[in-house]
Amino acid sequence: MERHPEDAASGLNERLNRLRAGVLGANDGIVSTAAVVVGVAAAGASTTAIATAGAAAVLGGAVSMALGEYVSVSSQRDTERALVAEEREDLQVKPGEEFRELVDIYRGRGLSPATARAVATELTARDPLAAHLDVHWGIEEDELVSPWAAALASFMSFLVGALVPMIAILLGPESGRIIITGVVTLAALAATGGLAAKLGGADPVKASVRVTIGGALALVATYGVGLLFE
Repeated sequence: MERHPEDAASGLNERLNRLRAGVLGANDGIVSTAAVVVGVAAAGASTTAIATAGAAAVLGGAVSMALGEYVSVSSQRDTERALVAEEREDLQVKPGEEFRELVDIYRGRGLSPATARAVATELTARDPLAAHLDVHWGIEEDELVSPWAAALASFMSFLVGALVPMIAILLGPESGRIIITGVVTLAALAATGGLAAKLGGADPVKASVRVTIGGALALVATYGVGLLFE
């Protein structure tokens, strides 16, 4: 299998990616739930009907997000396990070739031949499998991704985000609850969009504007649909 050492992410990047995924999950919870409750409210539904529709959207969306994350991360874990098995077999069958490959990788990263050999020798003596997994794939055998943890994180982040528009529309005055919900939703989207971009090293202002516009379009669309069924 072709290896790309430059694609291996550090542990810090992995944690930031997971955090950003949680923020984006909350973002999804905000916009999807807000779109549902605003559309139902625009149709003139009672508070009970709005709460029922919103609760269904929250639960269905959270479960869907969790299932999707579980399937995705399960596939990733299976791939990681296959990589671990492949590296272990290569080290058993051709240890000399694997050692030379490790030296070449460190030379390619700017170390002198002598230093690269010294580093490869020390790491191989300590744990050859860990050394190769790190330089080739950026993973550790004892720290493979957990589908259950990812699913739970996705479920909870969506749930937290979804509570924002639910609270806004249920606790706000009936005469202005749609406007209040819209303002709260867009503010929350701007915050989560900017945070996700900042964690990823992108421009938080542009991301906030982009996600806010998208959320506004979703609210306008569902509001229009609600008016059609009023």
